[in-house]
Amino acid sequence: MTLQYFASAAYRALTFPKDGPSLYDLCDGLLLHPNGGDPHLAKFYRTALGNPALRPLLRHAGLPELRQPSRFEALRNALTHARDDASPDWAAVGQPVAELLDTIRLRHPKPKSAPGTGHAPGLAELEKIIRICGAHLLRSFSSNGFIPTYAAFNLIGDPDVRGRECLMALTGLNSRGYKNSTLLFNLARIFIARSPAGELINPPWRGIAEPMWQPIQIRHRSAYYDAFFTEALLSFAETGLASPAELASSRRAISDMVDFCLTTSREDVRALDGSMVSVITALAPPPHPRFSRFFAQIKQDLGFGIYVPDCDTTACSFSAATQAGSTNPILDQPLLDFYAGYQVGPGVNEPRVTVPLNDHIDYAGGVVTWIDNLAGQRPFGNDLDPTLNLDILEVSFRNCARWRVVETPRRLQTLRKIIDFQRRLVASGAFTDPRSHIYYLPELYCAYFGRCYAAFSALPSAAREAIDPDGALALIRGRVLGYVREELLTSEMNAFDAALALISLGHLGAEAASFTPALHCIVSHLGEGGRRGPFKAYEWNKMKTPTRILVGGPEVTSAFVLMGLAQARRAMMQKGAS
Repeated sequence: MTLQYFASAAYRALTFPKDGPSLYDLCDGLLLHPNGGDPHLAKFYRTALGNPALRPLLRHAGLPELRQPSRFEALRNALTHARDDASPDWAAVGQPVAELLDTIRLRHPKPKSAPGTGHAPGLAELEKIIRICGAHLLRSFSSNGFIPTYAAFNLIGDPDVRGRECLMALTGLNSRGYKNSTLLFNLARIFIARSPAGELINPPWRGIAEPMWQPIQIRHRSAYYDAFFTEALLSFAETGLASPAELASSRRAISDMVDFCLTTSREDVRALDGSMVSVITALAPPPHPRFSRFFAQIKQDLGFGIYVPDCDTTACSFSAATQAGSTNPILDQPLLDFYAGYQVGPGVNEPRVTVPLNDHIDYAGGVVTWIDNLAGQRPFGNDLDPTLNLDILEVSFRNCARWRVVETPRRLQTLRKIIDFQRRLVASGAFTDPRSHIYYLPELYCAYFGRCYAAFSALPSAAREAIDPDGALALIRGRVLGYVREELLTSEMNAFDAALALISLGHLGAEAASFTPALHCIVSHLGEGGRRGPFKAYEWNKMKTPTRILVGGPEVTSAFVLMGLAQARRAMMQKGAS
C-alpha cells in the first residue's frame, strides 16, 4: 500500500468510463430529499453514501444490468418500500440487492509462503521492544486520560456476507435503523466492488489482519478494550522490565480501567429467571465513550443509537478485574448462572440466534452475544461467536473457586456444554475458516484459546478433571498448535499476526524454537507506526454488519506485541535455565 498505489487507484476510480446507472442514479431521487417516509433511511444515505468525499469515487461506478428497466425498477421499488412502509417486508426489500451481491467476488487474504528466518533475535532486542510498547501504552494513557482504540469502515464489506447473509441480517436484526444501514451499505458495496473504486477502498495487504489505513477513524473508549489494556500492563509489570515510575503509572492506569469496566460500564439486566444481574456494556452512556461530537452524531445516524450489553465485554471485564486483584462485589456473581439463559439448546433457548451468518457450525452449547437491556431491547438481534465463548470459559476458570463451579452441578454442566461446543468446532476444522467467526479472525481465536488454556492449566488437577473429564481442551490445544505452526508461521505475517502467534505458542507451551518466525517479523516491523506508535494499527476485531467495521489502533498493536513478546521471553528464559 504505497502512495503510488493509492494515486493510481484514485486516478482509475475517477476516470473509469461509466457502464450503466450508478448508485446515485438509483438513489438520489428517492433518498436525497424525500417528502416523507422513514427519515433515518434518507439521513443515513446522505451521511454515509451521498457525502462529497464518496460521490466523486462512485459517480462512474455503474452496473450494466441496471440498464434493464425491470431490474432498475425492482431496486427502486425495494428502496421505496424500505422508506415508506411502516413495517417493511425486509426479505422482499432485500431480494434484488441480494441477487446483485452474489455477482461480486471477495476473498479472505491468503498470504504467500514465507522464507526461512534463521536464528531467533536475542533477549535484549525483545526486552527493548517490550519496554517501548509498555512506554507507548502509558504515554497514551497519560496524554488522553485513557488508552484509545479506533473504528474504521471498509465499504467493500466482508467476504462472508453475500446475498444469503444480507437477507439473514435484514430479517434477523431488530432495529430499523440498523436494517436501513445494512441495506444501503450492502447496496453500495456492489457498485464499489465492481468498479476501480474497490481497488482504492480495499487495497491489498501483507499478512492476515487488515491494516487500518483509512484516513477517517473513530476514536473511542470501551470496557472491552480497557480489559485487554489492563492485561497488557499487568504483563508489562510481570516481566520486571518496567521502571519504578512505570510500575506506579501502570498501577494507576489499571485501577482506572478496572473502575471504568466494573463501575462506569456497569448495567443491570434481568436474567432468564427474572432476577437482577449486573453486566458490562461495551459502550457506556455519553460522555464516557469519548466520541467527538461529530462522531457521536455519526454513530446515531448509522443506527447505533441504542447499544446494549454483551456477554463478551462482561466476561473480559470480569477476567481483567480478577487478574488485577479487584475486590469489587460484582465479581462474586456466578456469571455461569446468567450465561445459561443465553446458551443455545433445545426449548426456550433454541431460537436465540437470529442472525446466523455462520450457520454451518453447530451452535449447541454456545452462548450468544447480545444481552437484552431492562427495556427488553436487543437492536442487533443475536449471533454466536466461538471466540466469545472462549472468553466465557477463561473467566469461569479464573473464578472457578469463587463461583463454586465444580461444586454446583448446573454451573459445571453449563461449562461442559461450552467446552463441547468448542471441541466440535475444532475437531471439524471449522475454527480455521473465517466464516465461522462473527467478530474475530481464526488467528485471534487461537490466541484467545491460549489465554483460556493457561487459565485452565492453573486450576488444581481435581478441578481440571471435573471440568474436562474427556480431555477436550487437550485435543483443541493440539489442533490449535498445529494450525499456528503449519499455517500461520509458514506464511507472510504482519506485526499483529506475529503477536497473536506468540500469544498462542507461549500459553500453549510450544517449544521456544517455534517462536522464531514471529519474533523476526516483529523486530523487522518495529518503527512502522511512525509518530503514532512503534507499530501500525491492525484489525483486532470487526463487525460484518452493517458493513465491515474494523476495530484496532496503534495502542492495540503495542498491547498485543507486548503480551506476545512477554510469552516468548519467558519461554526463552526457561529454555536457557534448563
